[in-house]
Amino acid sequence: MPPIDPLLVLLAHAAATLYLVGLIWVVQGVHYPLFARVGPEQAQAYAREHVVRITRVVGVPMLVELATGLWLALRPPPGLPRELLWTGLLLLALIWGSTALLQVPEHRRLEQGPDLAAVRRLVRGNWLRTLLWTVRGALVLLLLARLLRR
Repeated sequence: MPPIDPLLVLLAHAAATLYLVGLIWVVQGVHYPLFARVGPEQAQAYAREHVVRITRVVGVPMLVELATGLWLALRPPPGLPRELLWTGLLLLALIWGSTALLQVPEHRRLEQGPDLAAVRRLVRGNWLRTLLWTVRGALVLLLLARLLRR
């Protein structure tokens, strides 16, 4: 089996990360705030449907981002600083941790019925993921630029 080209791994990583950066800004700026506008009769069904649909949209890109991020950190391509690759993984761990500890519990509350306080916590808490993914996007672009320059 031929060796895996590190540039292809980084390109897949960058594509997944940048896709998720764009998506998190849409979720933060549009989608999550609209939870507060859903009527009480539809709120529970809306919240449940959100979880099903968003999982289809984020599942594969998040797994690609994680797998390629691990690959890059464990097998750093020449010219890419290990510190930046491990920083990227740390940011990913914080994103996944935020998802599990902040966003998922609020989604579970919303699946039980309308809860404006949960919506506010969801929007406020999601700023952490939004900022972390944005920093990751800048980091990935920096890594890509460094690799393409050599």
